[in-house]
Amino acid sequence: MSLYRIMLVDDEEEVRKAIIRKMDWEKLGFQVAGDAENGEDALEKLEQLEPDVVITDIRMPYMDGLTLTARIREKHPSMKVLIFSGYDDFEYAKQAIKLNVTEYILKPVNGQELAEILNRVRISLDEEIEQRRNIDTLRESYLGSLPILRELFLNDLVRRTTDVARIVPKLREYGIDILDARKWLAAVIHVEQLERTEGKVLSMHQELIPISVRNLTKDHLKPYCRFAIFNSMEGITVILAVDEGNTQTGLMNLLNDICKESKRVLEVTITVGVGHSCNTLQEISRSYQTAVDALGYRAIVGKGKAIYINDMEPVARGKLQLDASDEEELSSAIKFGTRETIESVVRKLAARMEDAKVHARQYQVYMLSVANCIIKLMQQYDLDLDEMFGPDSQYGDVLEGTCQREEFADRIIPAAWRMNEAMGRERDYTTRKVIQEAKEYIKEHYSNPELSVEMLCRQLHMSPAYFSTVFKKETGQTYVNYLTEVRLKKAVELLNGTDDKTYLIAQKVGYQEQNYFSYVFKKRYGVSPTKYRGTQGTIQQGKD
Repeated sequence: MSLYRIMLVDDEEEVRKAIIRKMDWEKLGFQVAGDAENGEDALEKLEQLEPDVVITDIRMPYMDGLTLTARIREKHPSMKVLIFSGYDDFEYAKQAIKLNVTEYILKPVNGQELAEILNRVRISLDEEIEQRRNIDTLRESYLGSLPILRELFLNDLVRRTTDVARIVPKLREYGIDILDARKWLAAVIHVEQLERTEGKVLSMHQELIPISVRNLTKDHLKPYCRFAIFNSMEGITVILAVDEGNTQTGLMNLLNDICKESKRVLEVTITVGVGHSCNTLQEISRSYQTAVDALGYRAIVGKGKAIYINDMEPVARGKLQLDASDEEELSSAIKFGTRETIESVVRKLAARMEDAKVHARQYQVYMLSVANCIIKLMQQYDLDLDEMFGPDSQYGDVLEGTCQREEFADRIIPAAWRMNEAMGRERDYTTRKVIQEAKEYIKEHYSNPELSVEMLCRQLHMSPAYFSTVFKKETGQTYVNYLTEVRLKKAVELLNGTDDKTYLIAQKVGYQEQNYFSYVFKKRYGVSPTKYRGTQGTIQQGKD
């Protein structure tokens, strides 16, 4: 195992240096990542040093060891904390236990005792990592999670949010036996509202009804065909693999029988929506959507039966249309994809027109649907039509549906490329704008001692984790370092331009405690605020 990183926190420099010198850290399995003079200093260094273990004194100025531990627990709950205390005080120990301190060590402690403590900590860290990496444990956890992973995958499949290349490997990995069928179709089972009735067992335990219906459905389908059954947003969903020995009529009869048996055995009314069949599993989302559509007809044809979408709506052979999943795929490619991805998606959509045998007007409607999807994106991002479609303004032809389908992809792709680039620039601009807003907010509120990254992010409507990442990337500084820099520069201005007492200046720049302000100031400029003023400002801020 690699060496664990450790940080020492003590207000006495000699104590820190003595501990660092006396221990054979590498032999113990550690390396000293750094040290800090107090709790405030430690918190600023934690993000940069990323220690596995923090050893801290309990009594320190500005922020004591228990307060530091509490702050560490908020952001780094798994970090090991060892507290040195010169006080055999039950209250201190009780607080330390409450904060889940790894070791509470009473001073004085010699090198051998500390080595034994560190050895225990290293063993504990090794065991935690070994447990997380243990293949048997991971496999057991994976098998325990398999039903959930399977359901998530099948939901992604019917919503068409899974990568096509992952379909076959994932079906095999999860043991879902629906591959290599003649065709497939989806069915969605809707359990009708059941009133609580005396004598009806399941009516008194409604949470058990979906489980009972699902089990009954599985029992009836098993002898007849291969299938996958799972819960989706619309109800109990079944993907049926139609093999040579199965027929559409036979499946409909079986599904109707399941409805009858549910009513007879379970005393529960269910309605089954059955979608169009499809020739590839990539198209199962369309079958699923039409199964949901079929359920919408139960108010017309009645509940408690299987409703086949083909019986409700005329089958449009050669129908050419852009559905919601197509729009989602095109939008995603334009917003986040590469040029190759954008071209691939657009050409795939255009290729459908080559295979479809429909009236010319249907080609025009289809092209208008694709163009409309792109224009909605332009409106969302406030992009200029002329700029996106180029100087020739060919979008007019596309909107009117007059362009030739052979030319369609070649006209759309350049516009999609330009949109992708414009959106990327917009994201960069938005990030810079947010950082500028953050700087302005800090400039206006630096005097508030409670100013924190959480408070700032509430104002910006961003998560603290994402903000911290982009702030560091854009400014080269952490939020805490930047805020400290702003406060100290303002303090210098006040020292040079006013006769205010040091404690007033500390309060004006956001420090409640004058001693801590003096400590931070001296750390930055090499002298105390009082001595700085005595030099008449000759110490240059150029150290900035």
